[in-house]
Amino acid sequence: MTPPMGRPTDEPKTFSTRIRLSQTDIKVLDYCSKALRKPKSEIIRLGIKEVYKKIKK
Repeated sequence: MTPPMGRPTDEPKTFSTRIRLSQTDIKVLDYCSKALRKPKSEIIRLGIKEVYKKIKK
């Protein structure tokens, strides 16, 4: 049997990483996630892209 398939995507998320956050960081992340109605992982990806844009200027 093959495992059930999730949503098809052009950019599969096959890697994972762990980060350590302070309680303040968690509160900010939760707030952003709820305000934008996006998962925490997407908020983190947005932050990574924002920093990348700044350093590539």
